[in-house]
Amino acid sequence: MKLTIFDLDNWREIGMTLARNKTRTFLTAFGVFWGTAMLAMLWGGASGLRGMMLRQVGGLSTNMACFMPSLTTMPYKGYAKGMSWSITDADIEAFDRTVPYVDKRSVIDFRSGKASYGSKSTTPNNIIGVFEDFYHMQLPVVVAGRILNNSDERNTAKVAVIGTSIADDLFQSDYEGAIGKHITVNGVSLQVIGVIEQQGQGSIVGNLERNIMLPNSTLNSVYPSYRSTKSHDFFLFTVQPGHRAALLPPYILQAIRANHPIHPEDESAIRFMDISRMFEMVENIFLGITLLAFFVGLGTLIAGIIGVANIMWIIVKERTSEIGIRRAIGAKPIDIIVQVLSEGFMLTAIAGVSGITFATAVLAIVDKVTEDPVMGSAGFLPTFGNAITIMIIFLVLGTIAGLIPAIKAMRIKPIEAINTK
Repeated sequence: MKLTIFDLDNWREIGMTLARNKTRTFLTAFGVFWGTAMLAMLWGGASGLRGMMLRQVGGLSTNMACFMPSLTTMPYKGYAKGMSWSITDADIEAFDRTVPYVDKRSVIDFRSGKASYGSKSTTPNNIIGVFEDFYHMQLPVVVAGRILNNSDERNTAKVAVIGTSIADDLFQSDYEGAIGKHITVNGVSLQVIGVIEQQGQGSIVGNLERNIMLPNSTLNSVYPSYRSTKSHDFFLFTVQPGHRAALLPPYILQAIRANHPIHPEDESAIRFMDISRMFEMVENIFLGITLLAFFVGLGTLIAGIIGVANIMWIIVKERTSEIGIRRAIGAKPIDIIVQVLSEGFMLTAIAGVSGITFATAVLAIVDKVTEDPVMGSAGFLPTFGNAITIMIIFLVLGTIAGLIPAIKAMRIKPIEAINTK
């Protein structure tokens, strides 16, 4: 007698065997179904929650850091502690010469005031001066026109990029119509070249939709700083891939101290913020959540697989006489093993695939409900790789679950089995 996985009669017999006790088979299959579904839903849920969290800071570079001036805390070169200082153009030049691994960088300066167009006026949250690189560190959604570029900065162009809320106030939401128009900001005429909105909730300079942005050179030219020298509020930069911003403060301190009387040991005089570290912390938290979800789901799946092992053991016990007869008429041990393993495999495969399908349907609904018009999907749906991983896990575990009963069945001696009642 020869049994193979391609023998249709063999599969029909498997179906009949499992159908003999429908309630027992259903409950066992449901354990695998629910374990697989839980594993897929927990894994997809952890991924989706991570996506929703990152979506809140959408558009922000994850390898970003910044520094800004603070009061000195140590006397130095005749200056008492508590001295204030400002970031200057000389500091930027020293930064470019001294600090390695920098990718993008921009100064950021703030002013306040009012903007008007014709009879309409509004008060932006901030009037901000930036370099072109700023838009590589906080990527906005360009609704109309374009963003600022290096040519605008070099030419001190009197141009502005406005947020959608500013455009709503001044141009009644006619974003395309706003392009090319001249608005008056604190008495200075500026041409609107772009309308932008913010991705997510995170922002370095406040809500982009309530700001007016100018080339930094223009801002400092038409709206001089209240300070006695040309200075900047803070400096933002990103590091090249493969490098960490946390390693750069000594270089930054060296660059700044070359132009200011700051004590070499006074680290508090320069406030350094490693934003990339915050993203790393978030990633580590969600890595932990993902691993926890995976092991909880895996534990539920294993509980279902144990049920498969139990039912296969019971089936072997119930069919001891039948197995003995098979052995007596010529069935080889491998045929008995294939028979028992096939039954466990079929039960596990049907229940497992059903569980993945159910979980995918549930996660698809959640993904659709949480979809953002601008940022898109949060990523609740399991990836193809995750689905394949789950399938491999439950098929391997299902096969192992049937292995011990199969070995038990193979070792049954024909004469003893036939005499078993």
